[in-house]
Amino acid sequence: MQLSDSYNPSDFEEKWYAHWENKGYFHSEPDEREAFSVVIPPPNVTGVLHMGHMLNNTIQDILVRKARLDGKNACWVPGTDHASIATEAKVVRLLREKGIKKSDLTREEFLAHAWEWKDKYGGIILQQLKKLGASADWERTAFTMDEVRSDGVTKVFVDLYNKGKLYRKLRMVNWDPEAKTVLSNEEVLYKDEHSKLYYIKYQIEDSDEYLEVATKRPETIMGDTAVAVNPKDERYQHLKGKRVLVPLIGRSVPIIFDDYVDIEFGTGALKVTPAHDPNDYEIGQRHDLEVIATINEDGTLNEKAQLHIGEDRFKARKLVSKDLEEAGLMLKIEDYQSSIGRSERTNAVVEPMLSLQWYVDMPSIAKPALDAVMSDTVQFFPEKFKNTYRHWMENIRDWCISRQLWWGHRIPAWFYNDEVFVAESVEEALEQAKEKLNNPNLTLDDLKQDEDVLDTWFSSWLWPITVFDGFNSKEEIDYYYPTSVLVTGWDIIFLWVARMIMAGYEWKNELPFKHVYFTGMVRDQKRRKMSKSLGNSPDALKLIEEFGADGVRFGMLSCSPAGGDLLFDDKLCLQGKNFCNKMWNATKLIKGWEIDESLTTPIGNFEAAQWFESRKNQVLVEVQANMSEYRLSEALITIYSFIWNDFFSSFLEYIKPEYQKPIDKYSVEKAISFYSEICTILHPFMPFITEELWHVLQERKEGEDCMMSRYPKVGDMDQSLLADFDMLKDATAKIRDVRNKNQLKPKDPLKVQAKESDETLKFLERRGAVDLLKKMAFLESFELTNDDPEDTVSFISGKSAFHVFVEKEINIEEELEKAKADLKHQEGFVTGVEKKLSNERFVNNAPAAVVEKEHKKLADGKARIEQLKTLIAKLSNL
Repeated sequence: MQLSDSYNPSDFEEKWYAHWENKGYFHSEPDEREAFSVVIPPPNVTGVLHMGHMLNNTIQDILVRKARLDGKNACWVPGTDHASIATEAKVVRLLREKGIKKSDLTREEFLAHAWEWKDKYGGIILQQLKKLGASADWERTAFTMDEVRSDGVTKVFVDLYNKGKLYRKLRMVNWDPEAKTVLSNEEVLYKDEHSKLYYIKYQIEDSDEYLEVATKRPETIMGDTAVAVNPKDERYQHLKGKRVLVPLIGRSVPIIFDDYVDIEFGTGALKVTPAHDPNDYEIGQRHDLEVIATINEDGTLNEKAQLHIGEDRFKARKLVSKDLEEAGLMLKIEDYQSSIGRSERTNAVVEPMLSLQWYVDMPSIAKPALDAVMSDTVQFFPEKFKNTYRHWMENIRDWCISRQLWWGHRIPAWFYNDEVFVAESVEEALEQAKEKLNNPNLTLDDLKQDEDVLDTWFSSWLWPITVFDGFNSKEEIDYYYPTSVLVTGWDIIFLWVARMIMAGYEWKNELPFKHVYFTGMVRDQKRRKMSKSLGNSPDALKLIEEFGADGVRFGMLSCSPAGGDLLFDDKLCLQGKNFCNKMWNATKLIKGWEIDESLTTPIGNFEAAQWFESRKNQVLVEVQANMSEYRLSEALITIYSFIWNDFFSSFLEYIKPEYQKPIDKYSVEKAISFYSEICTILHPFMPFITEELWHVLQERKEGEDCMMSRYPKVGDMDQSLLADFDMLKDATAKIRDVRNKNQLKPKDPLKVQAKESDETLKFLERRGAVDLLKKMAFLESFELTNDDPEDTVSFISGKSAFHVFVEKEINIEEELEKAKADLKHQEGFVTGVEKKLSNERFVNNAPAAVVEKEHKKLADGKARIEQLKTLIAKLSNL
């Protein structure tokens, strides 16, 4: 296969993706191999690819591709979420544009429009993920409202009801007036906002005296059914048994005494509106107060408000405030910071409202899920999120699961008058009704199904089970479950992660996944969350078009610390594209060499190959250690440095023939073999460029693709060889630095001596390394000495002093300052390593090879410090 002159990702990315799909490489079926299963956090059917999706799915793809290369049976299940509130809102808006109101349609007619929209637009985001290189098993694509997933949802609802863990009750709920549906507590986002505190007169009945009451919501005054004060508040003891008149409407309500009232807040007197505040509702229950609901489901005032009927609640607030001022009942208005709850989906201010809804008794199923995470049966990465999880689980509240929508899973409950029958089908419900009511003449027409649908998350929490049809079949769920890892954002730890763990233990008596890797938020360089409103979120597909999928994947992963926020900068994508270009040109270099089979391989090339093999194994240990802890950014940077510094800048330079001269066969074969392994190592991160180069490097058999190759195993590491080549690289760089600083020509032969030591004696015995030093640094000679030669520029490499003979006057002061700067740097380096090794957590948890490497760094650093001190003393005496 020929390589084009320049790197252009559009020439081959679609080609290779189609090839992988056609070969069925993404598809998985149970077999004798170890399973590695991952379920995608299903994006909303309303969604289009954004940076958060790009990061999350790139990470999943890296893990899945690495598992395939390790020989595991990798199964990545894709799918989409029906997103009740978002989808219904979008369909309603589209119908409105056509002049059609939802209220003019039957449920069936509306759902026909919704399914038509879903079938047309709902799969866009999955197609976009293919551009990124996502190697998901598209044959398994699931949808939370398809038949299998819906069947699981129904079974779970009925099971919970029959166990007494699901119930229907009139309670205070979070109401979204824009979506006209109830929300769970986790779907309400709170933040401090500017508000006002209104101080209002409440006339004491049959008296000229009045109570001063502070409230944030004057528009709810008309629903007041009491004023409450704290029984310990001395200011109000004389008002026991008294009543007040509700301002503007004159309703007589009692003054009650309740411990809930905060003596320090406002005036210490609290208006009690049981229909529109959860705390007021609890007070009302304790004191048997009347409940007067004055706000409609759309946020407007109703007839019970008596005033400003039909006005929006926020406009009514201004109108009532004005009325109070005109009536002489407004004492003052203060600016106030208040925590306001808004709908996660519509951003509407949530309205507390009494409503009859369905709930899951969450405390009854929470303990196994809490224990699993706290004992690390389910491991969190980063671990810090365990505390967040524990706090929520220990304070968990019942989950309101009914939603006043049409798009979603309709609640499997049927009513006959006030009796409710929960069943998997209307036919089963009818049989229940006949038996319970002792009425064999009942028909299906006598039953009326609940109009509401279930919370979208009620299907999502079953996702790891239902994607493998876990309520109906055994083969797949037994093989793929529990899944290997969940990759998700920390912001849905309660909405989704915790609930999935609870569901796993409730219905499978087992964790749903072994690991949870929480990604950070994608932010801009100002640390702002990316959003359309701020205009700081780049077009994901345009990034791929400009930099290639591999460039974008590199850009995101190179700045994505484990669990930390990603500060995205498209310059990193450019760096990724430049890296691809470097790889392209290196391939052209190798393929452009002319082989002469009669040539003998230089000893330096043999030793370079042996060194690179050891270095590769050293890197594999580091990469595996990072990936096992989901430090993917660190793993990528390690691989990047290895390829750039060790392969391109070192190995290829070591074996490269002189200009327009041929090269021996062994050296080229080694270069191609190493580069092929590099393609496999890098493939999970940058799949397209590696597949293309894999096929360019040498002819491959049918089906012999990089994606399906085997990840290299860690082999032996020759520590002595690695140390000698570290010295080779370091000494070469420092000799070049001497040339630059002394204006010496790059290829003028130099004479270099090294102080005789165990280290340099060993290096001198490595004939190939010495030959390479002479070749790379353009040396006339290299030998050892016991002297401190004059007229030389000295430097420390490893633990040894090197002296470069320079035919010009040496600036002693300059050399002394350089040595002192080196000493300061080395002392700082040693302090850093000592601090690292004093960290018990690092020493106990890091791989033994990594800890050993740190100890070696420490010993070498201390030896360099001694050499530098000797050099400084010598220079000081000149």
